Amino acid sequence: MGVIKLLAAPIRSIARFPLFQLAAVIAIILVLQAADDNSAFGHIFYGLDKLVDSTVRLFSTVFEVKSFTKSWLVSGFMIAYVYLACLLILFLVRLAISAVVDFIGWSNAFGLRDAIARERGIAAYRAWAPLERIRPAHIPQDKWEEAFAWPADNSPPYDPLARRILRAVMSYVIVILVAAVLLQFFTPFPVLTWLGKLAKMVVS
Repeated sequence: MGVIKLLAAPIRSIARFPLFQLAAVIAIILVLQAADDNSAFGHIFYGLDKLVDSTVRLFSTVFEVKSFTKSWLVSGFMIAYVYLACLLILFLVRLAISAVVDFIGWSNAFGLRDAIARERGIAAYRAWAPLERIRPAHIPQDKWEEAFAWPADNSPPYDPLARRILRAVMSYVIVILVAAVLLQFFTPFPVLTWLGKLAKMVVS
């Protein structure tokens, strides 16, 4: 497992580089665009093109879209949609790989349980060490662990997923609204007016 991580480390560092991700997304768009219209890739690009066109037409009802702005909107939305699709695919692949590794460790397939447990034990210790460094001497380690890391009822020491998603969405909405207010009053862009028109269209 350590050898695999050592070999994959440079690949992961390159894949996380933003310019590499942008180049990969543009390459995917070019491959989809060059595909035959009757192929699977051709159908995917046709659907993507329709989605981008619908989004641009939606924005054109909110503010005036001319040729220069339209070209940027088409390129930007196409890159954004492909990037989000790639993120979703990578997330699902990561879940699948994690499930496979869990099954291999649980069933001890190929005799890899000890190697997987050792790697995860190292990761758990590295995550625990910063918390352990601030533990007061008069508090036993098991009590400290029960209070902040692993409760006695085996419930996770963090909020449920739905609550975390709601908190993240609310924080994004607040940041977007604050940015819109600043742009509305300190720049020539009537962002709040655009958002109001967009909200009316969505409601209606």
